[in-house]
Amino acid sequence: MNPTKLFKAIGILIITLVILAALAVCGYAIYLETHYYRIADNQQETVAGNQKGMLEVSKTYRASSYNVGFGAYTPDYTFFMDEGIMADGTKTTGSQSRAASKQSVINCTNGDISLIKSLNVDFALFQEVDENSTRSFYVNQRQAFEQAFENYGSIFSKNFHAPFLMYPPTNPHGSVQSGILTLSKYAVTNAERRSYPIDESFPTKYFDLDRCFDIMRIPVNNGRELVLINSHMSAYDKGGLVRKEQLALLRNCLAEECSKGNYVVCGGDWNHALGGSEKLYPSKQLVPPWVSVLNDSDLPAGFRYVKANNFAEVPTCRGVDIPYEKGVTYTCTIDGFFVSDNVAAEATHIDNEFRYSDHNPVMLTFSLQK
Repeated sequence: MNPTKLFKAIGILIITLVILAALAVCGYAIYLETHYYRIADNQQETVAGNQKGMLEVSKTYRASSYNVGFGAYTPDYTFFMDEGIMADGTKTTGSQSRAASKQSVINCTNGDISLIKSLNVDFALFQEVDENSTRSFYVNQRQAFEQAFENYGSIFSKNFHAPFLMYPPTNPHGSVQSGILTLSKYAVTNAERRSYPIDESFPTKYFDLDRCFDIMRIPVNNGRELVLINSHMSAYDKGGLVRKEQLALLRNCLAEECSKGNYVVCGGDWNHALGGSEKLYPSKQLVPPWVSVLNDSDLPAGFRYVKANNFAEVPTCRGVDIPYEKGVTYTCTIDGFFVSDNVAAEATHIDNEFRYSDHNPVMLTFSLQK
């Protein structure tokens, strides 16, 4: 072939490939945008299998909070969005975007069920529960939890609903349907989903969760209500601006319920270091960039953080930029409960050594005061 014609053909091929790539990128951007939406605020949620019976003043109850990490986080699991820093300054980044296998998700989910069942709680708060997601091989964790706790009413609110995410390119995170799940042995008269503010900038809005918290009302035999809240705040928020807006919304809700004289128990994954835990536990890593701090002064008047009796010994969250190794991997406490002053409460961190999740559960023992 004539060299001139050859170069011309190569040039046409390159231009064609560039155009096709540009069209593919534009087409995918349109796909993401047309599938993007936020769930409206103040949504009423259905209580499936609602139970009977009201709470009694001065009686002791138990609640747990546990982020199950969509069944992926075995101790060796690392997540591609998580970053850390070793003590010598070396930067570290996780690598995986999906669970290791469907069987691994099933094993972790079954382990989570056994763990929480062993606590014999009256209320179980879960975060990162998948329904139909690529990352968890379409294992329906919500169904598994609801079937295992058949004598509990359940409230489920979506907080991550994403079309197929083509990142990372070699093993995409895929489509996600996930949320927070609350189980109750007692009658829930009302369940309301509140939408947290999130970062809606491009392209962050496609990859962040549709963060929310649920407000559930349970009658008490003195005419008041227990207001039970299940919350999951943002994690990857540079500068912490979104988390400040989220905390402001929650503060207003807590203060409003306190002014009514209700009892408030607020649990979840706060994605803030609680109780001064950001540098508490032994590690060969520095405090990672995702850690924000929540102090008691950030809570409204009339509320307190319930620090666990084994707080200094057992963290509730590990970094997932490297596999878990006690004393090496960064850990802190970001899970727990805030309660109003008319609730007497003690907490315990359940030391599961991060077998089934990158979190350990927290159990709250509480009573409603006269």
